[in-house]
Amino acid sequence: MTNGVACASSAAPATVAEAVGQHVEEGRAYIQQVMTWFTENGLDFATKIVFAIVILVVGMFLIKGVTAAVRGSLRKTNRVNELLERFICNAVSKTCWAFLIVIVLEKLGIDMKPIIAGLGVTGFVVGFACQESLSNFASGIMIALNHPFKVGDYVIAGGVEGAVRELNMMAVVMTTPDNKLMTVPNKAVWGSAITNFSALETRRVDVSVGIAYGADVGLAKQTALDALAQIPEIIAVPAPMTEVSSLGDSAVVLTVRAWCKNADYWTVYFAATRKVKEAFAEKGVHIPFPQLDVHMHNA
Repeated sequence: MTNGVACASSAAPATVAEAVGQHVEEGRAYIQQVMTWFTENGLDFATKIVFAIVILVVGMFLIKGVTAAVRGSLRKTNRVNELLERFICNAVSKTCWAFLIVIVLEKLGIDMKPIIAGLGVTGFVVGFACQESLSNFASGIMIALNHPFKVGDYVIAGGVEGAVRELNMMAVVMTTPDNKLMTVPNKAVWGSAITNFSALETRRVDVSVGIAYGADVGLAKQTALDALAQIPEIIAVPAPMTEVSSLGDSAVVLTVRAWCKNADYWTVYFAATRKVKEAFAEKGVHIPFPQLDVHMHNA
């Protein structure tokens, strides 16, 4: 029994030593293979790497030059807005980079055909999963091509009213009059009516005011025009006007109209409302409260 244990104890170190020796031999063989490969192919591989780096560096400067040239050409036309310019330049830059990477990898001896085929399948799967994003992207292209508004314009788009703060290919960022930041997807913007209040230089201001049925309509009209004449922001052409627009239940409704620059719209609107009211009070033109005549019949 003692001899058996001794034999087992002596066999264990021998087995460990054999395993270690085997791993060492495998490591030496692997190193030898690497050294042989570098000896046979090292110079050629190093040359390929150097050429690939040179191509990459030269291509990088060429891409910057091409992108700058495209940007300069687009700005000279004065027909392309900032969003479309950014989109075209990014598309040109990314396309050039894709071609450059393919050239560099092929220079290193990598077969790109299976990779390109795999990217095609992957692109189909990603496109199917990102339909909503692609829809916003397509709408962004339509906005860029038609440019119904630009940064700084005051618009109603996608059901949101505010000043355009930023345009990109996925959404429109707007600041509302009460200073809230709203991000509206391009799909919602392009899929609905767009009202641009800043597109034209001038804008019409309409103020409606009711006068009593017994009031002198001619006096009321002249009083309103005299009140408008006191507002310096109102432009002379088209000339301000006022006329009876409807006959209400409790009053004769006058519509007072004047034109001003876009930036002065709210200044003129508030001033016209206040001055017409004050002028009517001064001239004795009565602005009635809602009233209802009730006729009683005896049973």
